[in-house]
Amino acid sequence: MQKNLWVMKFQILFLLFGLLSCDGVSQLTSPGIERSEDYLPLLKGQNIAVVSNHTGLRGDTHLVDYLLAQGISVKKIFSPEHGFRGDADAGAHINNAMDSKTQLPIVSLYGNNKKPTVEQLKDIDIVVFDIQDVGVRFYTYISTLHYVMEACAQQNKPFIVLDRPNPNAYFVDGPMLQPPYRSFVGMHPVPVVYGMTIGEYARMINGEGWLDSSIQCALTVVPMRNFNRQEIVSLPVAPSPNLPSKQAVALYPSLCFFEGTVVSVGRGTHLPFEIYGHPDFKDYFDFSFTPQPVQGKSANPPLKDQVCYGENLSLMPLDSIVSVKHLELRWLINAYQLSKDKAHFFTNYFDKLAGTDQLRQQIINGVPEAQIRASWQGNLEKFLLVRQKYLLYE
Repeated sequence: MQKNLWVMKFQILFLLFGLLSCDGVSQLTSPGIERSEDYLPLLKGQNIAVVSNHTGLRGDTHLVDYLLAQGISVKKIFSPEHGFRGDADAGAHINNAMDSKTQLPIVSLYGNNKKPTVEQLKDIDIVVFDIQDVGVRFYTYISTLHYVMEACAQQNKPFIVLDRPNPNAYFVDGPMLQPPYRSFVGMHPVPVVYGMTIGEYARMINGEGWLDSSIQCALTVVPMRNFNRQEIVSLPVAPSPNLPSKQAVALYPSLCFFEGTVVSVGRGTHLPFEIYGHPDFKDYFDFSFTPQPVQGKSANPPLKDQVCYGENLSLMPLDSIVSVKHLELRWLINAYQLSKDKAHFFTNYFDKLAGTDQLRQQIINGVPEAQIRASWQGNLEKFLLVRQKYLLYE
């Protein structure tokens, strides 16, 4: 009896330690890559292509290195925006290359070659996808996911997604993408924040017939263990060069709208996506920063060498950011109202990010934030019903 009681106490302590350590992230959660017993048997004796970048880690070991060590025949690496090592600037042209460690060819899926060609997949039996996403429609890894799924479907190649946690899975919000605004930063009729892991998202792409001619991909998702979408996720590595912290990842869904305006969002500083500002705001804010070229992050940042005045959101407690569970429009609306040249505040890129021209028009017309948010609700309710079919986790 005493032994059983001691065991129960130990189990309780173990669970509490797992739940409370590492900034509140459960240590029991493990990504799909750690469930090797679920995917290695599928890969043995097959020629494999891996779609990944620097985030495809199993502990400290990259997926490519792990598979090779297990005797899996990896023939090729496909890399998304920012490259295989994750050190290329956003939007930078990435050339095909050779991985210096494994001598495997690396094929870029960013730029003119977004979808693997017949030639690139002709010697491949199975494609494995493992990239850390952040759960936002304009983050281009899900666009790469779409094109690889489409190529696999058209060429009859099985496709395996090793699932990973979405750090913004705890809410769903934003305007729905409208067809005229479809682009590489928004390909599907989903809200800005869709609250799904990349494995769940792949299931939705397949199930909703979003691939060309509604073709179906032979999809296998290797799920995580014990993932809870309400957790505040600590990512082991930055998912891209300008999202270096939990703060930046949490603020990204709201602050990325500034990328479609004349306002700097901190590219070219040590706080990208944690600050925003513009030279015109000098009379309104004390905080200032000056964007400068940063190797591997921002070769030519907006407003380079200009002193920008604005807000430092890096000082906000993370709990206060995630607790609202919706996009924050107040910073964008306030910046527009303070702008001296409102006619040129928005760029052509803004509507692509928003997925609609309605948000821009609402801000120009002075529609209150609460009313803007209310205009999304009908589409969000419909999306939640569709989304429910593809969820793998509570």
